[in-house]
Amino acid sequence: MQNPHNQLEQQLRLQSRRQFFSDCGLSLGGIALAAMMERDGLAALAGDSAAAKSPTAESTTRPPHFRPRAKAVIQLFMAGGPSQLELFDNKPKLKALHGQAPPKSFTEGKRFAFLKPDARLLGSKRIFARRGESGLEISELLPHTASIADQISIIRTMKTEVFNHGPAKLMTQTGSPQFGRPSIGSWVQYALGSESQNLPGFVVLNSGPRGPRSGAALWGNAFLSSVYQGVPLRSSGDPILNLATPSGVSQTEQRRTLDAIGRLNARHREATGDDEIATRIAAYEMAYRMQSSAPELIDLAGESAETLALYGAEPGKGSFANNCLLARRLVERGVRFVTLFHTDWDHHGGSENLEGSLEKICGETDRASAALVMDLKRRGLLEDTLVVWGGEFGRTPMGEDRGSLGRDHHIEAYSMWLAGGGVKPGQTIGETDELGFGPIEPKQQVHVHDLQATILHLLGLNHLKLTYRFQGRDFRLTDVGGEVLHSLLA
Repeated sequence: MQNPHNQLEQQLRLQSRRQFFSDCGLSLGGIALAAMMERDGLAALAGDSAAAKSPTAESTTRPPHFRPRAKAVIQLFMAGGPSQLELFDNKPKLKALHGQAPPKSFTEGKRFAFLKPDARLLGSKRIFARRGESGLEISELLPHTASIADQISIIRTMKTEVFNHGPAKLMTQTGSPQFGRPSIGSWVQYALGSESQNLPGFVVLNSGPRGPRSGAALWGNAFLSSVYQGVPLRSSGDPILNLATPSGVSQTEQRRTLDAIGRLNARHREATGDDEIATRIAAYEMAYRMQSSAPELIDLAGESAETLALYGAEPGKGSFANNCLLARRLVERGVRFVTLFHTDWDHHGGSENLEGSLEKICGETDRASAALVMDLKRRGLLEDTLVVWGGEFGRTPMGEDRGSLGRDHHIEAYSMWLAGGGVKPGQTIGETDELGFGPIEPKQQVHVHDLQATILHLLGLNHLKLTYRFQGRDFRLTDVGGEVLHSLLA
């Protein structure tokens, strides 16, 4: 009879080996670089969902539920919570009542993150004007966005469930304020696959002073196969750290090494039945291909001086402008889902306020956001590409005074805009009350799950049918909610 101690030691040794094969894909951005496995027929979707069992599950692309209006999504995520009251939702009455206590009927039963009981109404100092033929009201802080007013649709009555940054970001990206759910980009990859052969199908670009709260969970795959996780790319220097061939290693040597690792991984997969090993095999292959495709992607030398000026992009510099231009280049190359995170829109007052701080970040993002829409349109890409601009929540009608003025987090009514990809342009969805606390009618409220359902709908996906069985339950991005916003559609 085998010694129990030896038996435990053997189990630990096998577990360590398994952990090694699991972890090795983390280098070279390997988890989501494994998108190439789709083309090679190596992927096996974990779980027992219908999509995992379908004959198309291992192909490069998979058919949508119905004819799509959009083929790709570019999400411009303004991390921190932009103030709709300074940008998109003009409130003359709020200005008239500046400094007064808010009516109890507006605040009774409401919770706020940091506001004190004596918080007063704060009227905006910003000048609004009606822009374009559509007459959308947009603030002086966004002159470039104002120039594309007839191309965008503004939702003024967005609602989320949580008022803290991390959970609210998770809610927007994964449909849940808790960790452990797949991101929207991962769901889209799982459902549709990618047309890109040499780049990941889901790419993440970061800019600003720091990364977004909740980090990699915002583009994670959770219980979906790791092939669907987003890949963060850098807009300057090496696009992915440790991607380049090591010094002194020839192309032939590298190819032989990858082939040997592939054979070992394939043997181990056959012995264990672990489909994630197939992901690792393809991760190495995708990384190999990206050694040429990724540097070419971020090399902006081929862009005209006029295009660079349109975005305000500077080759070799990490910026939101460069990332917007990269987003266009990514969708041109068949990438399905691109998310840009830009920090920091958290203007409570003090060092981050509604004066210089807000002006600065609007200056960093306004030109490039508008340029992306204009550039996509003139290249014939906007009709197939959905652009979504917004953050995890908005800001309160009451002010915060931390030495300089700001606003607290507001979850009941905030603004986002969308363009292209089947969206009806030049319209406003929803209307808020005269102080900006909430929609004038409950039916005008657009929940985060409604927005997610609408994005999926534009991609040809029924959010009720896009499910994955995990731990005995069918999960979906929109959880148990979500209604398609048909008034938004062209």
